[in-house]
Amino acid sequence: MQSKNLTLYIILAMVLGIICGYAVNQYADNSASLASFASYISLLSDIFLRLIKMIIAPLVFSTLVVGIARMGDSGAIGRIGLKTMSWFMFMSLTSLVLGLVMVTILEPGVGLNLPLPAVGTDSGVVKTAMNLKDFLHHAFPTSIFDAMAKNEILQIVVFSIFFGVAGAALGKRVAPLVDVIDMVAHVMLKITTYIMNFAPVAVFAAMAAVIAKEGLDVLAVYGKFVASFYLSIFMLWCVITLLGFIFLRTRVFSLLRRIRGAVLLAFTTASSEAAYPQTLEQLEKFGCNKKISSFVLPIGYSFNLDGSMMYCTFATLFIAQAYGIELTLMQKIMMLLILMLTSKGMAGVPRASLVVIAATLSQFNIPEAGLLLILGVDHFLDMGRSATNVLGNAVATGVVCKWENELGEERDVLPDELEPAVVAQPAPVLDKPVTV
Repeated sequence: MQSKNLTLYIILAMVLGIICGYAVNQYADNSASLASFASYISLLSDIFLRLIKMIIAPLVFSTLVVGIARMGDSGAIGRIGLKTMSWFMFMSLTSLVLGLVMVTILEPGVGLNLPLPAVGTDSGVVKTAMNLKDFLHHAFPTSIFDAMAKNEILQIVVFSIFFGVAGAALGKRVAPLVDVIDMVAHVMLKITTYIMNFAPVAVFAAMAAVIAKEGLDVLAVYGKFVASFYLSIFMLWCVITLLGFIFLRTRVFSLLRRIRGAVLLAFTTASSEAAYPQTLEQLEKFGCNKKISSFVLPIGYSFNLDGSMMYCTFATLFIAQAYGIELTLMQKIMMLLILMLTSKGMAGVPRASLVVIAATLSQFNIPEAGLLLILGVDHFLDMGRSATNVLGNAVATGVVCKWENELGEERDVLPDELEPAVVAQPAPVLDKPVTV
């Protein structure tokens, strides 16, 4: 299924899913029937996401190892790594600050016409005390097989970096092994093309399930909050595009056009992981050096989640506004610094943004019960932040390639996708003359 057709089918599936879900929500006999329908139809989207997660670990490992090993020069690895992390830290701070500014200006939590959950009510979100020690403890795996089994992206990235650097140091001696790992990456990408044909069905199921269960009324109740958040997301998209334009010039718009299918997939499935393989492929078609895109993109999934970063400050201050809690400027600055640390490594952690928010609320004496205010619409908000994560990582990869003068010409077909030419075989030469 070609990329343009796939995007069209996903949009069509999203619309049909909303219609189907709304019809079920309006005409179902009771809430039990709604829950049953949502449970069964969401199996289709769950299967799709499981298939995507099935290939994420080997794909991240293989592409990152090959990318680092083939750089060869350890100085180049360090230089590219420094540029990549500098961009990620800058964008993380930008996203956090923009979220803080927008929620302060729009004040979606002020005058909220909803009953506030009682202080002390259990939100159901497991709160973890996140600090530097816990982050470092989580970053380094005890076993690569355990990390792959749990899809711990950050741990897989750490192991892959060590593996790739060691391969680069050994040079030609490990070239055959690197070639084998490269073949694994190509096999994973081929599997991805098969899985992506199922994407429209998964999108239909995901939208039908959430609309049937939650209904469209929930968007009306939380209209101001949802609208304010998506306005903030739009502003973040403008900032990311502007920064991309500074370095990529007009080619940034071509990049946006190429990744629109991946962004739409992340939006409709509320999963940035689902769009990882497609994003990697489109970046290579955009002209990004495969070695650099295979290095930057996987790391970005742990350190450059722009949409999730914005949501952390936005949701935290929204809850504070709802309870009438005024934070000082110093408290807001401290919140930014805390979130800069605690939000790293969120990829692969279910409802990770809510976990980070829960940990942040307790440190500023904001009632954790306020999470109940946003749980009902969290899926709709997760769609926006997942799409933003994909956009942010794609632009980051393009910028780093530009910095390294490794951004080539665009191409619609990759060399691996070309059909091998059929070479005409010469007529056999007979050793003896044919007798009649």
